[in-house]
Amino acid sequence: MRCSSSRHSGERINMFVRPHPSARVSSKPCIPKSRLALSTCAITLGLGLAQHSAFAADVAPAIDTGDTAWMLTSTALVLMMTIPGLALFYAGMVRKKNVLATLMQSFALCCIISIVWMVAGYSLAFTTGSPWIGGLGRMFLNGIGANIHNGADIGFTLGADSPNATTMTIPESIFMMFQMTFAIITPALISGAYAERMKFSAMCVFSIIWSLIVYAPIAHWVWSPIGWLGGLGTADFAGGTVVHINAGVAGLVCALVLGRRKGYGQDDLSPFNLTYAVIGASLLWVGWFGFNAGSAVGANGRAGMAMAATQIAAAGAGVSWMLIEWLRSGKPTVLGVISGAVGGLVAITPAAGFVLPGSALIIGLITGVVCYWGATSLKHMMGYDDSLDAFGVHGVGGIVGALLTGLFAYGPLSATDSNPSGITGSVHQLIVQSEAVLVTIVWCAVVSFIILKVVDLVIGLRVTPDEELEGLDMSLHGERIND
Repeated sequence: MRCSSSRHSGERINMFVRPHPSARVSSKPCIPKSRLALSTCAITLGLGLAQHSAFAADVAPAIDTGDTAWMLTSTALVLMMTIPGLALFYAGMVRKKNVLATLMQSFALCCIISIVWMVAGYSLAFTTGSPWIGGLGRMFLNGIGANIHNGADIGFTLGADSPNATTMTIPESIFMMFQMTFAIITPALISGAYAERMKFSAMCVFSIIWSLIVYAPIAHWVWSPIGWLGGLGTADFAGGTVVHINAGVAGLVCALVLGRRKGYGQDDLSPFNLTYAVIGASLLWVGWFGFNAGSAVGANGRAGMAMAATQIAAAGAGVSWMLIEWLRSGKPTVLGVISGAVGGLVAITPAAGFVLPGSALIIGLITGVVCYWGATSLKHMMGYDDSLDAFGVHGVGGIVGALLTGLFAYGPLSATDSNPSGITGSVHQLIVQSEAVLVTIVWCAVVSFIILKVVDLVIGLRVTPDEELEGLDMSLHGERIND
């Protein structure tokens, strides 16, 4: 989500302030019976009004309770996207012998990345050390409790008077938690590409390093008040580049480095239980309202428009995937329609706060077709084994959404005092979006490849052929689903 979408405290108008408790102003009319009584009443009222004005000037609360309540809700919704949403979505698409291991990946990453974000990830992403990377001022969330009664000042290392500082109407602790849920789900999305064959220990080490040197820098480039991609004018409302292209490209690199699963293209690798996958996709869809509408960082009109765009794009992509599959194979499948809907959710993520409903429908319809091609024809043509289509859905969908944002952005939705025209669809904006997409792909691909090779050299990436044949549930975790 973009920090610039929040309101500045200086723009807030305190429309209603309760009188100070010490201002004892009677609710009954003051009817003096003498000149002395008249003077006494006037003095009393004057003192009360003076105390009232002083109190109003002192408090002028920066925190908006409605915004805060919505962001608390949004944070919970986005966390639900990983556990149980993504966990069930992925677990329903693997073979029975790997269901528990797949669930374990999402749940363990939720625990691990929460700590990584608390220790250093948040500081690297959102303190303003330089346009390239944040500083260490918030390591271990140092100082986050100093202003718990005021709105978050994202850009705190620059000082509140800096033009790059962005003051919000929610506490910093909530902003940090909201961003933590994004940092959690991104490496969890990657796990769909290496499902059924990566060592659990290797997954943990790779995810920790990747979060710090791939995710945090890109989040800083796009969303920090002084990030260099944001400075170019990149429009990424809720994570098309930061989350989905990032995760999709990393997943593709993982699939290429690890190689195919045993029996790929020969054995039956069909999903164990698509019921789990449908439940998971449904939870993802509901949670996505927190993901996208929450990125408005407030309970406002932009959040409402982002929610509408999210619903419409997901529906459009689900329908277009279903129709193209129906035409090509003669049958619409459950796996197809849920994959299409998720693809639509992915594509609308960068655009949600920038486009109108009609554009959202176009984005969804286009994305459903393109993601279908990415998850079927492209994968078979290139020969890689992206187990659960992390790249085919998230990578491809993220690229499509980021580029179409540059064409369909409706300026008034993102207009500010400093930029009255907002971000508007144009050839120039499409070029800016293309640059951001290309930078994300290159940085993520190169650094992810290096991390994987180092981890493979130190502890190994892939389970043994016997462990893969037995299934990761038993070989890695000593557990299995009973018949």
